[in-house]
Amino acid sequence: MKLVINNQLVTLDVLRLAWREAAQVSIGDGAKVRIAESNELVQDVVAGGDRIYGLNTGFGQLAQVRIDTDQLAKLQENLVRSHAVGVGEILSDEIVRLVMLMKVIALAEGFSGVRLELVEALCGLINNEIYPCIPSQGSVGASGDLAPLAHMASTLIGVGEARVNGTVVPASQALEQAGLSPVTLGPKEGLALLNGTQVSTALALAAVFRTENLLAAGLMAGAMSADAIQGSDTPFDKRIQNVRGHGGQIAVAGVLRELMQGSDIRASHIECERVQDPYSIRCQPQVMGACLDVVRHVCSVLETEANAVTDNPLVFTDSKSVLSGGNFHAEPVALAADYLALSIAEIGALSERRIALLIDSHMSGLPAFLVRDGGVNSGFMMAQVTAAALASENKSHAHPASVDSLPTSANQEDHVSMATFAARRLHAMLDNVANIIAIELLAAAQGIDFHHPKKSSPILETVIEGLRKISPAYDEDRSLSVDIQRVAASIDQGAYADYAASVLPSLRT
Repeated sequence: MKLVINNQLVTLDVLRLAWREAAQVSIGDGAKVRIAESNELVQDVVAGGDRIYGLNTGFGQLAQVRIDTDQLAKLQENLVRSHAVGVGEILSDEIVRLVMLMKVIALAEGFSGVRLELVEALCGLINNEIYPCIPSQGSVGASGDLAPLAHMASTLIGVGEARVNGTVVPASQALEQAGLSPVTLGPKEGLALLNGTQVSTALALAAVFRTENLLAAGLMAGAMSADAIQGSDTPFDKRIQNVRGHGGQIAVAGVLRELMQGSDIRASHIECERVQDPYSIRCQPQVMGACLDVVRHVCSVLETEANAVTDNPLVFTDSKSVLSGGNFHAEPVALAADYLALSIAEIGALSERRIALLIDSHMSGLPAFLVRDGGVNSGFMMAQVTAAALASENKSHAHPASVDSLPTSANQEDHVSMATFAARRLHAMLDNVANIIAIELLAAAQGIDFHHPKKSSPILETVIEGLRKISPAYDEDRSLSVDIQRVAASIDQGAYADYAASVLPSLRT
């Protein structure tokens, strides 16, 4: 992917592409002018001797300490070195690529006072696929993602480690092999790199992209389960949705109708005696539609944040002002991530309830536990237990992170967002839900098989054919563990996203 950053809105679909594949990033002429003007004002302020936070003062509660001009470069380098104290698992290359791209977008807006050389050095890391080793823990999302962004900045100055082609090497070696030189930081440049919400936003963006993949798979599984139990598609009638009016509900019902259209199974029982299906079947538009509305809201928040200027202080060339504020506080990201957590948990919870329905012969009308010769065979009995365990885990994960705040920096930073953890924990939840939906897809395919020679809709039959390449029909007991994991991996990679692309924010073009 090639992307020129020139003060334009970088949209969700572009961010999704940058998450998925390597990128070539450059700075447009308009952005270059804004960067240069902003840096010129910083140089003037430093030359004039005015005391400005982060330019010629210490940081946090040390803001009252004046720094001599000949110590300014050391000040910025020490800031990077001292703040690189992250711990835990290293963030993936995909996440780090998003982090660096969004930092370029922010700095290129021309409100950070950095040199063009610094922004282009960051582009150089992206373009040469040099991914700083950023530990995932250590940020409270207050003065930005200080610790993780310090690890990113360390690579620019040739310190720490980076991953190149999947191999971890010293940052200095990574730069040398790419023909790049370490950067000597100018006034405010270390602070501009460290202040910002790019890590929490990247984690949240990746989570919402994954959620879209799971939501699409959940709709596919729900349509298959409805057909497997010979459920009705009447609850998906657009007239029902329209009188309530929620956009997500209307959109989800439309997708479900398309998926089930042309089903011989459905046509065979239109006049049956069953009055209403269980809620996990009948209320899919209402539940999954509400989840889609959450995803849409979160996407809007994160697209704004991905294009935001979130360091401090900010440089305004039109008024010749350098203003201190709090754009680095990641509360918007934290609240959005907590909101998304509820949606992820509900997608999984609804899927688990449909699995339980499918294996219950009294409710589904299918053989008990979806296997012939029950008793000798246990069928999908334990697969549902696994789904229940994962859904229950997500109840704990869904507790909001943003309601917690521990003061830091000797009470200078006395309210924090916890946005980085709020976003990071979403990925454990998404792993759980991918496995739950994988179990449902296999169970629903098994249920539909029992209706042969009647066939489901053309779309669902195509999906079942694909599933059978991963997991053969369940004739007698065997372990489904590997099958579940393979289907879950395909879900996470977007195997079903195209079927709902028209309603998913980052996939609509």
